[in-house]
Amino acid sequence: MRIARFVHPGSASAPAGVAWGTVEGPAGAEVDGLTVAAIAGHPFGALEFTGDRWALSDVRLLSPFLPSKVVAIGRNYAAHNAEMGNDAPTAPLIFLKPSTSVIGDGDSIRLPPSTAHVDFEGELAVVIGTPARNVTAQDALRHVFGYAAANDVTARDQQREDGQFTRAKGHDSFCPFGPWVETVLDPRDLRLVTRVNGEVKQDARTSQLIHDVATQIAFMSAVMTLLPGDLILTGTPAGVGPIVAGDTVSVEIEGIGTLTNPVVAA
Repeated sequence: MRIARFVHPGSASAPAGVAWGTVEGPAGAEVDGLTVAAIAGHPFGALEFTGDRWALSDVRLLSPFLPSKVVAIGRNYAAHNAEMGNDAPTAPLIFLKPSTSVIGDGDSIRLPPSTAHVDFEGELAVVIGTPARNVTAQDALRHVFGYAAANDVTARDQQREDGQFTRAKGHDSFCPFGPWVETVLDPRDLRLVTRVNGEVKQDARTSQLIHDVATQIAFMSAVMTLLPGDLILTGTPAGVGPIVAGDTVSVEIEGIGTLTNPVVAA
């Protein structure tokens, strides 16, 4: 099931506003071939449909959730470590991105004037569904709500200058996430393709992750409680590179769909 959050034009029974809903239609269909059915309240737990339905082309997608935190992992593909000249960490290397960095499908990645080098990093995203604290890897996936595409946008020059990740990865708009969350998916071997202006830049499979999704959740939950709606970025494969104003970045993940964002000057 594909869960989306969106701005809708209203109906006879509901004023215009924001809602969650399920995206209906065949996987891989163009936007014009999809509809969205609104649900009452939030999507955690049993879904209650309102009866309102719109063509997906008639609504504006937002980030599927507004997480309390974004927990990301670095250096989690061997080929990416090689291209960046880094050793593979023996344990998951985690860092935080602020919730204010999150944007949705179609929203603009805004390049701040304080950086001269911003990179894309296509990634599989995990959305937490139930609180997770000190969970085991065997039980970790039971706490997952679903999966989405994400882009861990990074000011590479600031990362090198600071020697850590917070400023480089924390700018507003530096965490595109969406276009929706797929709740029924096996994350162990999915194809991930990132394109810039239609040109393939990254092409890998999640089976190449050094630390798999379950291991990441278990490790993170030993440090901090993961809450419903929290977002995990699982690492980026080889092929990262710069983006500039006027570019369009798309992250496509098998079984989920494609997250697309234009790049603009702030």
